[in-house]
Amino acid sequence: MRILALDSSGLVASVAIVEEEQTLAEYTVNYKMTHSQTLLPMLDAVVKLMGFDLSTIDAIAVAGGPGSFTGLRIGSATAKGLGLALDKPLVHVPTAEGMAYNLYGTRGLICPVMDARRSQVYTGFYRCEDQFTVVEDQMAIAVDTLIEKLNGYGETVTFLGDGVPVYRELIETGLKVPHVFAPANMNRQRAASVGLAGLRHLKEGGSETAAAHKPEYLRASQAERERAEQEKQCTGGGKS
Repeated sequence: MRILALDSSGLVASVAIVEEEQTLAEYTVNYKMTHSQTLLPMLDAVVKLMGFDLSTIDAIAVAGGPGSFTGLRIGSATAKGLGLALDKPLVHVPTAEGMAYNLYGTRGLICPVMDARRSQVYTGFYRCEDQFTVVEDQMAIAVDTLIEKLNGYGETVTFLGDGVPVYRELIETGLKVPHVFAPANMNRQRAASVGLAGLRHLKEGGSETAAAHKPEYLRASQAERERAEQEKQCTGGGKS
Protein backbone atom coordinates (compact mmCIF):
# COMPACT_ATOMS: atom_id res chain seq x y z
CA MET A 1 0.00 0.00 0.00
CA ARG A 2 1.03 3.57 -0.66
CA ILE A 3 0.07 6.56 1.47
CA LEU A 4 0.29 10.29 0.94
CA ALA A 5 0.76 11.87 4.39
CA LEU A 6 0.34 15.47 5.54
CA ASP A 7 1.11 17.15 8.86
CA SER A 8 0.53 20.84 9.54
CA SER A 9 -0.61 20.47 13.14
CA GLY A 10 2.21 22.60 14.59
CA LEU A 11 4.92 24.96 13.40
CA VAL A 12 6.28 22.20 11.17
CA ALA A 13 4.83 21.60 7.72
CA SER A 14 5.54 18.13 6.37
CA VAL A 15 4.58 16.06 3.32
CA ALA A 16 5.54 12.45 2.65
CA ILE A 17 4.80 9.49 0.41
CA VAL A 18 5.32 6.19 2.20
CA GLU A 19 4.97 2.50 1.48
CA GLU A 20 5.00 -0.38 3.94
CA GLU A 21 8.73 -0.99 3.59
CA GLN A 22 10.08 2.45 2.71
CA THR A 23 9.59 6.21 2.60
CA LEU A 24 9.61 7.33 -1.03
CA ALA A 25 9.80 11.04 -0.26
CA GLU A 26 9.54 13.46 2.65
CA TYR A 27 9.64 17.26 2.62
CA THR A 28 9.64 18.97 6.02
CA VAL A 29 9.97 22.66 6.83
CA ASN A 30 10.19 24.14 10.33
CA TYR A 31 10.37 27.85 9.64
CA LYS A 32 8.38 31.05 10.08
CA MET A 33 6.06 30.66 7.11
CA THR A 34 2.35 29.92 7.19
CA HIS A 35 1.18 26.47 6.15
CA SER A 36 -1.04 28.09 3.53
CA GLN A 37 2.20 29.27 1.92
CA THR A 38 4.10 26.01 2.20
CA LEU A 39 1.98 22.85 2.22
CA LEU A 40 0.70 22.71 -1.37
CA PRO A 41 3.97 24.01 -2.91
CA MET A 42 5.85 21.33 -0.95
CA LEU A 43 3.51 18.63 -2.24
CA ASP A 44 3.82 19.97 -5.77
CA ALA A 45 7.64 19.95 -5.50
CA VAL A 46 7.68 16.33 -4.30
CA VAL A 47 5.35 15.19 -7.09
CA LYS A 48 7.37 17.00 -9.77
CA LEU A 49 10.74 15.82 -8.48
CA MET A 50 9.59 12.20 -8.41
CA GLY A 51 7.50 12.35 -11.56
CA PHE A 52 4.87 10.84 -9.29
CA ASP A 53 1.28 10.01 -10.20
CA LEU A 54 -0.91 10.80 -7.19
CA SER A 55 -3.64 8.55 -8.53
CA THR A 56 -1.47 5.56 -7.50
CA ILE A 57 -1.87 6.23 -3.76
CA ASP A 58 -4.27 4.11 -1.73
CA ALA A 59 -5.18 6.76 0.85
CA ILE A 60 -4.31 10.14 2.34
CA ALA A 61 -3.19 10.22 5.98
CA VAL A 62 -3.46 13.53 7.80
CA ALA A 63 -2.46 14.58 11.31
CA GLY A 64 -5.95 15.29 12.57
CA GLY A 65 -5.22 17.08 15.81
CA PRO A 66 -4.80 18.33 18.36
CA GLY A 67 -2.50 21.20 17.53
CA SER A 68 -2.61 24.64 15.99
CA PHE A 69 -6.21 25.48 15.09
CA THR A 70 -5.18 27.24 11.88
CA GLY A 71 -2.66 24.57 10.95
CA LEU A 72 -5.18 21.77 11.48
CA ARG A 73 -7.75 23.54 9.33
CA ILE A 74 -5.23 23.98 6.51
CA GLY A 75 -4.13 20.34 6.68
CA SER A 76 -7.70 19.13 6.86
CA ALA A 77 -8.84 21.27 3.93
CA THR A 78 -5.87 20.14 1.84
CA ALA A 79 -6.46 16.46 2.61
CA LYS A 80 -10.21 16.75 1.97
CA GLY A 81 -9.65 18.52 -1.35
CA LEU A 82 -7.15 15.92 -2.51
CA GLY A 83 -9.36 13.08 -1.31
CA LEU A 84 -12.34 14.40 -3.25
CA ALA A 85 -10.30 15.13 -6.38
CA LEU A 86 -8.54 11.76 -6.38
CA ASP A 87 -11.50 9.78 -4.98
CA LYS A 88 -9.33 8.38 -2.18
CA PRO A 89 -10.17 7.67 1.47
CA LEU A 90 -8.68 9.71 4.31
CA VAL A 91 -7.03 8.31 7.41
CA HIS A 92 -7.30 10.49 10.51
CA VAL A 93 -4.10 10.04 12.55
CA PRO A 94 -4.09 11.59 16.04
CA THR A 95 -1.23 14.10 16.11
CA ALA A 96 0.40 12.72 19.26
CA GLU A 97 0.24 9.18 17.87
CA GLY A 98 1.97 10.26 14.67
CA MET A 99 4.71 11.91 16.71
CA ALA A 100 5.17 8.77 18.82
CA TYR A 101 5.94 6.85 15.62
CA ASN A 102 9.11 8.98 15.32
CA LEU A 103 10.52 6.92 18.17
CA TYR A 104 9.34 3.44 17.20
CA GLY A 105 11.59 0.90 18.92
CA THR A 106 12.16 3.06 22.02
CA ARG A 107 11.84 1.36 25.40
CA GLY A 108 9.53 2.69 28.09
CA LEU A 109 6.88 5.33 27.59
CA ILE A 110 6.91 7.77 24.69
CA CYS A 111 5.37 11.10 25.61
CA PRO A 112 4.78 13.75 22.92
CA VAL A 113 4.12 17.18 24.42
CA MET A 114 2.74 20.06 22.38
CA ASP A 115 2.38 23.48 23.95
CA ALA A 116 -1.33 24.20 24.41
CA ARG A 117 -0.67 27.51 26.22
CA ARG A 118 -2.11 28.45 29.63
CA SER A 119 0.32 25.98 31.31
CA GLN A 120 -1.29 23.07 29.46
CA VAL A 121 -0.01 20.56 26.93
CA TYR A 122 -1.51 18.22 24.38
CA THR A 123 -0.07 14.81 25.08
CA GLY A 124 -0.60 11.04 25.09
CA PHE A 125 1.34 8.00 26.35
CA TYR A 126 2.54 5.27 23.99
CA ARG A 127 4.70 2.17 23.85
CA CYS A 128 6.49 1.32 20.61
CA GLU A 129 9.21 -1.18 21.50
CA ASP A 130 7.81 -4.24 19.72
CA GLN A 131 4.40 -3.06 18.55
CA PHE A 132 2.53 0.19 18.78
CA THR A 133 0.29 0.51 21.85
CA VAL A 134 -1.78 3.43 23.06
CA VAL A 135 -1.30 3.56 26.84
CA GLU A 136 -3.33 6.74 27.36
CA ASP A 137 -5.09 8.43 24.48
CA GLN A 138 -4.24 12.02 23.66
CA MET A 139 -5.53 14.68 26.01
CA ALA A 140 -5.15 18.32 27.01
CA ILE A 141 -3.86 18.53 30.59
CA ALA A 142 -1.90 20.79 32.93
CA VAL A 143 1.86 20.20 32.99
CA ASP A 144 1.72 19.43 36.73
CA THR A 145 -0.89 16.74 36.08
CA LEU A 146 1.24 15.27 33.30
CA ILE A 147 4.23 14.99 35.62
CA GLU A 148 2.11 13.38 38.33
CA LYS A 149 0.74 10.81 35.88
CA LEU A 150 4.18 9.88 34.58
CA ASN A 151 5.62 9.52 38.07
CA GLY A 152 2.79 7.09 38.75
CA TYR A 153 3.88 4.80 35.91
CA GLY A 154 7.42 4.47 37.30
CA GLU A 155 8.94 3.91 33.85
CA THR A 156 11.55 5.62 31.72
CA VAL A 157 9.95 8.36 29.61
CA THR A 158 11.13 9.77 26.29
CA PHE A 159 9.79 13.25 25.47
CA LEU A 160 9.43 15.02 22.15
CA GLY A 161 7.48 17.95 20.78
CA ASP A 162 7.42 21.75 20.82
CA GLY A 163 6.25 21.71 24.44
CA VAL A 164 9.64 20.37 25.57
CA PRO A 165 11.61 23.65 25.38
CA VAL A 166 8.70 25.51 26.97
CA TYR A 167 8.25 23.16 29.95
CA ARG A 168 11.56 21.30 30.16
CA GLU A 169 12.60 22.95 33.42
CA LEU A 170 9.29 22.01 35.07
CA ILE A 171 9.53 18.46 33.73
CA GLU A 172 13.09 17.95 34.93
CA THR A 173 12.31 19.42 38.35
CA GLY A 174 9.10 17.47 38.96
CA LEU A 175 9.78 14.11 37.30
CA LYS A 176 11.05 11.35 39.61
CA VAL A 177 11.47 8.65 36.93
CA PRO A 178 14.31 8.30 34.40
CA HIS A 179 13.68 10.43 31.32
CA VAL A 180 15.33 11.51 28.09
CA PHE A 181 14.54 13.98 25.33
CA ALA A 182 14.42 13.04 21.65
CA PRO A 183 17.20 14.34 19.39
CA ALA A 184 16.64 17.24 16.99
CA ASN A 185 15.98 15.01 13.98
CA MET A 186 13.10 13.26 15.75
CA ASN A 187 11.58 15.82 18.11
CA ARG A 188 8.95 17.43 15.89
CA GLN A 189 6.10 16.30 13.62
CA ARG A 190 7.06 14.28 10.54
CA ALA A 191 4.69 13.29 7.77
CA ALA A 192 6.50 9.99 7.21
CA SER A 193 5.55 8.96 10.75
CA VAL A 194 1.95 10.02 10.12
CA GLY A 195 2.04 7.87 7.00
CA LEU A 196 3.26 4.78 8.89
CA ALA A 197 0.59 5.25 11.53
CA GLY A 198 -1.92 5.74 8.71
CA LEU A 199 -0.93 2.44 7.14
CA ARG A 200 -1.73 0.66 10.41
CA HIS A 201 -5.09 2.40 10.73
CA LEU A 202 -5.93 1.62 7.10
CA LYS A 203 -5.22 -2.10 7.61
CA GLU A 204 -7.47 -2.02 10.67
CA GLY A 205 -10.30 -0.44 8.70
CA GLY A 206 -9.77 3.04 10.14
CA SER A 207 -10.41 5.15 7.05
CA GLU A 208 -13.13 7.71 6.36
CA THR A 209 -14.46 9.62 3.38
CA ALA A 210 -12.98 12.99 2.55
CA ALA A 211 -16.35 14.61 3.17
CA ALA A 212 -16.61 13.10 6.68
CA HIS A 213 -13.17 14.16 7.92
CA LYS A 214 -12.99 16.74 10.72
CA PRO A 215 -10.01 17.83 12.83
CA GLU A 216 -9.95 16.96 16.54
CA TYR A 217 -9.16 20.09 18.55
CA LEU A 218 -9.59 18.72 22.13
CA ARG A 219 -10.03 22.29 23.37
CA ALA A 220 -12.11 25.26 22.31
CA SER A 221 -10.19 27.95 20.45
CA GLN A 222 -9.27 31.18 22.22
CA ALA A 223 -11.94 33.04 20.24
CA GLU A 224 -14.55 30.46 21.30
CA ARG A 225 -13.47 30.66 24.94
CA GLU A 226 -13.63 34.45 24.89
CA ARG A 227 -17.06 34.40 23.26
CA ALA A 228 -18.35 31.92 25.85
CA GLU A 229 -17.00 34.11 28.65
CA GLN A 230 -18.69 37.20 27.18
CA GLU A 231 -21.97 35.35 26.86
CA LYS A 232 -21.65 34.13 30.45
CA GLN A 233 -21.04 37.67 31.68
CA CYS A 234 -23.97 39.01 29.66
CA THR A 235 -26.27 36.31 31.02
CA GLY A 236 -25.10 36.92 34.56
CA GLY A 237 -25.45 40.66 34.17
CA GLY A 238 -29.06 40.30 33.10
CA LYS A 239 -30.14 38.57 36.33
CA SER A 240 -31.85 40.56 39.08
